[in-house]
Amino acid sequence: MERDPLGELPVPADALWGIQTERARQNFPISNLRPLPAFVDACIGIKKAAALTHRETGRLDPKLADAIIRAADEVLAGGHRDQFVVDPYQAGAGTSHNMNCNEVLANRANELLGGKRGEYKPVHPNDHVNMAQSTNDVIPTAIRLGALALLPALTEALARLARAFLAKGSAFDGIVKSGRTHLQDATPVRLGQEFTAYGHTVERSSARIARAADDLRDLGIGGTAVGTGLNAEPQYPALMVKHLQAMTRQQLRAGQDRVQLMQSLGDPTAFSGALRTYAVDLGRIASDLRLMVSGPRTGFAEIVLPAVQPGSSIMPGKVNPSIPEMVNQVCFQVLGNDVTVTTAAEAGQLELNVMMPVIAHNLFFSMMILTNATRVLAERCVEGIEADAAQCAYWLERSPALVTALAPMIGYTEAAKLAKEAIAKNVTVRQLVMEKGLLKGKELNDVLDLRAMTELGVPGERK
Repeated sequence: MERDPLGELPVPADALWGIQTERARQNFPISNLRPLPAFVDACIGIKKAAALTHRETGRLDPKLADAIIRAADEVLAGGHRDQFVVDPYQAGAGTSHNMNCNEVLANRANELLGGKRGEYKPVHPNDHVNMAQSTNDVIPTAIRLGALALLPALTEALARLARAFLAKGSAFDGIVKSGRTHLQDATPVRLGQEFTAYGHTVERSSARIARAADDLRDLGIGGTAVGTGLNAEPQYPALMVKHLQAMTRQQLRAGQDRVQLMQSLGDPTAFSGALRTYAVDLGRIASDLRLMVSGPRTGFAEIVLPAVQPGSSIMPGKVNPSIPEMVNQVCFQVLGNDVTVTTAAEAGQLELNVMMPVIAHNLFFSMMILTNATRVLAERCVEGIEADAAQCAYWLERSPALVTALAPMIGYTEAAKLAKEAIAKNVTVRQLVMEKGLLKGKELNDVLDLRAMTELGVPGERK
């Protein structure tokens, strides 16, 4: 039995959490989800940094500080993970999750010192583990640290995908195919140009994400309840950043305006927006791959994806673009997560945004699934893509858009008539031009040079 200001409550005997966590566990049986590992790691890291800081300033008995640090190290090494039990959909600001962390560390620290769970002697969850902290500066700091911790894996995945697309761009550079706009035949493009462009799109997204992440390095820890720093010693913010920087190996900065950093979740929202933009581009690329592989007899069939699993429970031999389909679904989820982050960030009031738990959950979830989907797309799809050069040439030869190369010579109107006639007679543009005697020999070959059409210049006038 434990007691808090609301009264007594039984807590499971084998639990490291305490009464406030137990109340939250009973109050919020919402999703059956647990806090994501990045959220736990970030909060526990803050608690460890605080113990290191207070030991350094002499505010906390070194024996108690060392016990808290040891307990935190156990969690950061992967221990006691089943003790973090508060549903992501919980009371505002994240007080329940913060107290879950405080109680677990206090109980474990007391065990290390020979005490018993639930007695909170000599280490108390509020007085010692939470010293100079408030949920209101711990959770926004944890959102920033958690996102920065997940960033390297995401960056690495994007780099691999970009390399895979660029490699295919080089390999496919000699394959000329029909371009398509509005899903209608358009002027020629090289398959390699398409894949190189995909690689550059991923690289630009990676750079955009990195720029947005830089603002997350400003930490408001030390703001305590409303950003003013009540109950925190003057040296506390700088020391916290020093210890967190050493622990995370991240470049971090002490926020210049801790009231602002507590009021606004604009930085995490902007970062979520960069993830959303990447998801938009990635989903579009995945859809392109599905179009280009469509067939194999009644679609474009310009590329072949690695076969990763049977595609139908009823149609033998069918193989689907399973990996791009998965990527599309992940991208849809990230778009929804960003809507949640954005609307939750807008819901802040005065000195605090109480919607931080759902922001943390959706932001970290987006990073996790984008990282995994990006890596799988590179590893199990793009790196194994093959081109069907004959099929690309087949469609290109039949494209009426090739008349565009004739427009500078015969005018737009006459070229349009040729396109319509080629379609009506079911002949190629080259056949029709030869039939009409419009161009012959070298001039014909120069103007209707398909590869040359994929480069800057006027047909027939290139040197």
